[in-house]
Amino acid sequence: MQGFPDGFVNIATLYNEKTGRTIEGLRQLYDDHERLLSVAEGLAGSILTTEKIANKKLLLKPNWVKQPFREYDDICLCTHHNFILAVLELVLKRKPASVLIGDAPIQGCYWERLITKDFTDRLQLLSEKYDVPVAVRDFRRVFFDTVTNKLDDQRNPMSNYIIFDVGKKSYLEPITAPGKKIFRVAQYNPDKFTDTHRPGMHKYCIIKELFNADVVISLPKIKTHQKTGITGALKNIVGFNGDKDYLPHHRVGGTKMGGDSYPGKNLVRYWAELAMDNANRNMGNILYKIWFKISTSLWALSFPGKEHQWHAAWYGNDTTWRMVMDLNLIINYGREDGTLAEVPQRFLYSFCDAVIGGQGDGPLSPDPLNLGVMSFTDDSTTNDICMAILMGLPLDRLPLLTAAKSFMPHRNVSVLLNGVPVKIDSLRQYAVKATPSPGWQFV
Repeated sequence: MQGFPDGFVNIATLYNEKTGRTIEGLRQLYDDHERLLSVAEGLAGSILTTEKIANKKLLLKPNWVKQPFREYDDICLCTHHNFILAVLELVLKRKPASVLIGDAPIQGCYWERLITKDFTDRLQLLSEKYDVPVAVRDFRRVFFDTVTNKLDDQRNPMSNYIIFDVGKKSYLEPITAPGKKIFRVAQYNPDKFTDTHRPGMHKYCIIKELFNADVVISLPKIKTHQKTGITGALKNIVGFNGDKDYLPHHRVGGTKMGGDSYPGKNLVRYWAELAMDNANRNMGNILYKIWFKISTSLWALSFPGKEHQWHAAWYGNDTTWRMVMDLNLIINYGREDGTLAEVPQRFLYSFCDAVIGGQGDGPLSPDPLNLGVMSFTDDSTTNDICMAILMGLPLDRLPLLTAAKSFMPHRNVSVLLNGVPVKIDSLRQYAVKATPSPGWQFV
């Protein structure tokens, strides 16, 4: 692949006078497989052609963050199973050699509750109908059951991954201090970041399947997000990294302490973080629950406000967006030998499930948002800007989108709404105001 070819964002609205733009009306669309398939064909049929798909190995990457656990989670937490099935049938009709569907959900996700028998049975029926092998994979190396305190850190062998070191090209480099162990991610041993992120070295653990695939299609669920404000095409590719020991999500301490976990400085809150570090160092033994209790008690004693969310779940998080941009660098420019090329190495397409989006405490506990759209794109940045506008989110307060604008600046990206070219700003008239995550209640 050479240069930066022109890109596109193709959006379709799914609501009408009959169904309305209501949660219940849009929810019914998930049960209409033929309608979903028809809309998908309209968005992508002229791009995902038989010539591009036939006899190729395909990788589909949904947003499978965790298993449903509340009412409405089936429609707003993860990429809907029926949405995946519609996109799957679209590509199976073009006779690929094989299709792999996979993701790396949070380490506490119960895979068997997420990937239901009904879903796998329907996958199998489509596989047999089109005589194309379809497989489903859990890309995680680590599973930790917080209830039983059981840790499995060898769910997949390291031989299934390629380690990338993006070095000084990393977006994390400007905030990486010599000799300071500041990077953190929830429910992982903080000491391991010493081996993966330090000045001049920023490593990521990428699944080999990404480089074995001829065509990669991401299937994001459009939601608000605790640490980046929004999760869409840019953020969804984080699931290509199989081990969160390589994924900094925040920096310990307040903003006046060299961290980004909360504004200012608060020693009690900081002690709570250090106690949580000890809990995470002891996952799998009795000390885990003791330190966890100490940590949560100290946090409560710090009298946290709306901007004081655990693990930097607020608009001042200055770490997660950088990690996301590093992974977009790898996914677009990465080679199988673990190095970065000067030009993009693959087309990354995204089919976005915004039939019903997620708002509020996303990405893990969102409430339904009546977006009523689907999008197909080869430009993650422009797509997510469009989605943020449709959610009524302030673009200038989303560091991820601000940074992403300079990622491939020479691309000329066209935006189409229901097949008609439009200016991005015109999408504002179709917006529904999303409730941000608690730490993103802007003042």
